[in-house]
Amino acid sequence: MTNKRLILDPETKQKIKFADHYKIMWPFIKPYWVRALLAILICIPVGALDSVIALALKPYMDYVLVDKNVQSPVYIPILIVAFTTVQGFLNYAATYLSTWVGTKINHDLKRALFKKMMSFEPAFFDQNPSGAIIQRFATDADTACTGLLDNLKLFVSRFFSSISLIAVLIYNSWQLSIIAIVVLLCALLPLSQVRRRIKDLIKDSILRSSNILTHYNECHAGNKTIASYNLQEKMYFHFNEILKNLFKLTMKVVKKTGWMTPLMHVVVSIGVGAVIGFGSYLIVNGTITSGNFVSFITALIMLYTPIKGIGKNFNNVQISFLAIERITDILEMQPDIVDKENAIELKEIADSISFDHVDFEYEENIPVLKDINLKIKAGSTVALVGNSGGGKTTIVNLLPRFYDVKKGSVTIDGIDVRDYSLKSLRDKIAIVFQDNFLFSGTIRDNILLGKADATDEEIQKALKMAYLDDFVKEHEKGIDCNIGERGSALSGGQRQRLAIARALVKNAPIVILDEATSALDNRSEAVVQKAIDNLMQDRTVFVIAHRLSTIQNADVIVVLNDGEIVEMGTHEELMAKPNGAYRNLYDAQFKLK
Repeated sequence: MTNKRLILDPETKQKIKFADHYKIMWPFIKPYWVRALLAILICIPVGALDSVIALALKPYMDYVLVDKNVQSPVYIPILIVAFTTVQGFLNYAATYLSTWVGTKINHDLKRALFKKMMSFEPAFFDQNPSGAIIQRFATDADTACTGLLDNLKLFVSRFFSSISLIAVLIYNSWQLSIIAIVVLLCALLPLSQVRRRIKDLIKDSILRSSNILTHYNECHAGNKTIASYNLQEKMYFHFNEILKNLFKLTMKVVKKTGWMTPLMHVVVSIGVGAVIGFGSYLIVNGTITSGNFVSFITALIMLYTPIKGIGKNFNNVQISFLAIERITDILEMQPDIVDKENAIELKEIADSISFDHVDFEYEENIPVLKDINLKIKAGSTVALVGNSGGGKTTIVNLLPRFYDVKKGSVTIDGIDVRDYSLKSLRDKIAIVFQDNFLFSGTIRDNILLGKADATDEEIQKALKMAYLDDFVKEHEKGIDCNIGERGSALSGGQRQRLAIARALVKNAPIVILDEATSALDNRSEAVVQKAIDNLMQDRTVFVIAHRLSTIQNADVIVVLNDGEIVEMGTHEELMAKPNGAYRNLYDAQFKLK
């Protein structure tokens, strides 16, 4: 199986490859590019109008403060107010459009990422903790869109603000402009080092942040275990260690990038000081007027002030670009288990299901199944027993292609399951696990997961066959009662019977029962076992059972040990072997000597 780790462990010393995948983002931008372009274009006058105040100060200074002319141009303050008002409206329009576009792209990205996540096989989720998945499939989209578009608007407006202000500088004094522009370039030079300095740190920060999410998820899911074993302090200690490591990484980012803003302050102050010194000389010798100088200084300060804080904004833009790269990396990933070209539809199971010389491993060179050969006639029941870790669950997971075999084949009616379409294959299989996942919502919602268009009659029949109808009748809201997150409002037996009802309404010809009663008490097990008996009628059934009393009537019992079939036969045949593996398991369970 292909290793699809979302986040590389920094201790492996393996470098992250930040490929140039920006072209993948175009389909997400394309539907909104007109609005996006308009938002950017609006930022041009927003920035350019910054120069109006600085430019207006020259005639004001020369006419009023120097010449003492009370007949100053009255249009100057009116123009300043008018241009500032226009700038305010344009700024609002740019903010509205950029937010609209950013949110649309963000949601489209999340849809694409969620759809991609749903395409992956169970091995993908085995290899990646929940925190890493949430971080990469949800949070990265927010980081990419919000950070990039907000800062893009800021950069565009500041860029054209800088262009217009530089024009004012040159208009007032080309000599002083040379000093100002040289200092500006020196102040911006450190920005070229940001990406190289932070990309590895950002990768590590993402890993630590995803660990926090994973820890929250584990503490939520394992709250009863935490309470029963008094693990609150241990969980807090582990959480605190994650935060400490994240703090260290945050401070490393500050050490590598935090110097840029104060350095820009120093460089800018040198530029302002040089301009004041040389400007005083130019005023004295008559090269420029006082109005030129005041207008120049005002434009210079308006130019330099945002530049001093641009380092932080540039960091955020780089983080957004890195998030885009991570998103495009995910969008380029392909699941290992997909339909073959021209995959055929599985209509029915007419003859048999076969495992032919099947080998399987989760990790390279660590075999889990070894040369499994098994043929099950359609309509029969096969029970898989043996010690824990023997490969029982792995065998049944190969049938719906949760995983694919490494060697050999699994066939239905002589056709490899890899030749069937995944949808048609899984439509023909119903699974009841030991710990079934129920979704928040109602009993009806969860049953309809088995068959979305099931009629009320079909639902009621499934409830009756699952022995859940009495509970539904007693409840005030009946089938529309809310069962809570993961079915928390139901007992263990009720959750199992609801899962069986879901499988019953699906009416699949193949049923897999993966230790469906092992977690129940004797009373609950008896009721659930009756529901299971109804589910097994006229179907091909795979039963994984720990309690051997539940599988004595199976057509075939397969005993697995360390990934190999060691015995196979009916209950009577296997019990007839005095030192057989099944006989030993049975005697040990029922304490027979």
